[in-house]
Amino acid sequence: MFKAQYVRRDFIFKEAGGTSRGVLRTKPSWLIKISSENGDVGIGECSIIPGLSIEDSPLLEKKIEEVCTDIEQYANDYQTSLVDYPALRFALETAFTGLANGSTYTLFDSDFVNLSKPITINGLIWMGEQAEMLKRIEEKLSKGFKCLKLKVGAIDFNKELELLSTIRKNYSAKELELRVDANGAFSFSSAMDKLSALAKYDIHSIEQPIAAGQYEAMYHLCQQSPIAVALDEELIGIKHCDEKRRLLETIQPQYIILKPSLIGGFKSSNEWIELAEQLNVGWWATSALESNIGLNAIAQWVYTKNNSLRQGLGTGQVFTNNIKSPLYLDGDQLYYGEENCWENPFSN
Repeated sequence: MFKAQYVRRDFIFKEAGGTSRGVLRTKPSWLIKISSENGDVGIGECSIIPGLSIEDSPLLEKKIEEVCTDIEQYANDYQTSLVDYPALRFALETAFTGLANGSTYTLFDSDFVNLSKPITINGLIWMGEQAEMLKRIEEKLSKGFKCLKLKVGAIDFNKELELLSTIRKNYSAKELELRVDANGAFSFSSAMDKLSALAKYDIHSIEQPIAAGQYEAMYHLCQQSPIAVALDEELIGIKHCDEKRRLLETIQPQYIILKPSLIGGFKSSNEWIELAEQLNVGWWATSALESNIGLNAIAQWVYTKNNSLRQGLGTGQVFTNNIKSPLYLDGDQLYYGEENCWENPFSN
């Protein structure tokens, strides 16, 4: 027998998070606690990004309450019955994984947890005014980051190019890997010119240059772009394995970005990985503004995948009221420290 409860937490950004879709200052999450008869406890996070997550709705909390009230029923079939709720599936999968392991927060047995082996990550630079972004870049570089991911598409494009030019005058591609993320901000008619302009600065890859859902247009960009294209928002809402295969075979991207909160958790992410590897498509995982509860789950999972690319797991530092955890950064290395550092989010 299982029992479940939930609590909502609104996380506050230290600095407003700017993307091409707007500026975020707070972000909601629902933490779900599942208990078994023998006293084991699992905790998962249902984290949504307003305007992006497919279950972003005033009715979401009612669904979470329904699931927690009838957790016995959902325990057996949540992967199928909650196909339209990827973040909720991720939360339940995280909690049930902890329960199965007899450990609330140790979800995947690995050297990341047991021996404090690190995960190498990129540094995320939010959109903002040019001077503000340059300051953030300098802060990341001073901490030893060797790979930066810059959001583009919100300020004047020429100013964004000036920013990249400034970086490249000081750091070669061998010294610093640059990734950019357009969040679908470019139009198809202008995308190739912008990709060509960006390519002058030795860009590793660009995430989602145009809005999702334009398969033919995205295919042409992937074939012609001088920069490797990574699909991100394109994966949201793709629910079944045959749909995933069709998307990858049709668009033929160089990379895909896996965000478990947005695409349905580990099982769904593993399906994407299997298909991507069959089709010679690269991948890496990225957190999607979860608290440390969700970030911990993603980090522990991705470590077991032995992926040599830098992961996008640096968002644990962005909130003023994050949940205290053993996760910590040393430069561009994400570590898991002492297990007893966890704050109990259900203690109040």
